[in-house]
Amino acid sequence: MNDTEYQVPFSEYSFERQFDERGAIEWMQENWRKAFLFCGLYVTLVFGGQHFMKSRPKLQLRRPLVLWSLGLAIFSIIGAIRTGWYMLYILSTSGFRQSVCDQSFYNGPVSKFWAYAFVLSKAPELGDTLFIVLRKQRLIFLHWYHHITVLLYSWYSYKDLVAGGGWFMTMNYSVHALMYSYYTVRAAGYQVPRPFALVITTFQIAQMAMGLTVNRLVYRWMQDGDCHSYLNNILWSSVMYFSYLVLFSSFFYQTYLKGSGGKRSKTD
Repeated sequence: MNDTEYQVPFSEYSFERQFDERGAIEWMQENWRKAFLFCGLYVTLVFGGQHFMKSRPKLQLRRPLVLWSLGLAIFSIIGAIRTGWYMLYILSTSGFRQSVCDQSFYNGPVSKFWAYAFVLSKAPELGDTLFIVLRKQRLIFLHWYHHITVLLYSWYSYKDLVAGGGWFMTMNYSVHALMYSYYTVRAAGYQVPRPFALVITTFQIAQMAMGLTVNRLVYRWMQDGDCHSYLNNILWSSVMYFSYLVLFSSFFYQTYLKGSGGKRSKTD
C-alpha cells in the first residue's frame, strides 16, 4: 500500500508529512546490526557499572530521574495518541484483519514518523538502567533482558516492514505512556496508590498476550497472501513475546500475589 491510500481524518504536522521514511528504511536496512553494538555496550556498562558502584555510596539523582522519566512519558503519550488514532481509523474503515496486515503504518502521512521514532527510541531507553545502577537499586533479569530484546527485534523488523507492526508499536507506546508517567510521579517523591502499579503490570501482560495473538494471525493470513512477513520473523517475535508473557506473569505473581510487593523494581 502506498502512503496515500489511507488519508487519516485528523491534522498532520509538517514534520510528520515531510519525514523521509524511504531514507529511514534504507538506513535501517544497512545499519540494523548496529543494535548488537548498542546491546554489547549496554551489558558492559550495566554490569561493569554495578561492579564500580559496589564499594561506593549510591547516588540520589532525583531531579535527573524526574526529567528523564517525564521526557519519555511525554514522548510515549504523544506517540500513543498519534499511532492510536491511525490504528482506530484502520479498524473502523477496513476492519481488524487489515489492521493486522496493514503495511501503510510504515509510510502513512502521520504514522511513518512515529514508527521510526519508536524504533530509534529503543536505544536511548537503555538509559533507564543507568539510574538503577547508579542508585544501587535491585536490577532484575526481566528489566535488562527486555531492553535488549526489544531493541534487537525492533531494528530487525522495521527494515522489512512486517505485518503486525502497527499493533506492536501502538500497544508499546500506550503501556509506556502509563509506565513512564508512573515513574515520573514516584521519582518526584509522591506516593502512588499500589493498584496503579498492578494495573500497569496487567496491561503489560495483556500486551504480550496480544502480541502472540497478532503473530498467530499474521502467520495464518500470510498463507493467504494477505500479510507480509517472514517465518523467521514470526518465530523470533513469538519466542520474544512468550518469554515476556512468562516473565511478566512471574513478576506479577511474586510482586502482587505472593506478598513480596515491598521490593518494587522497574520492569521495562
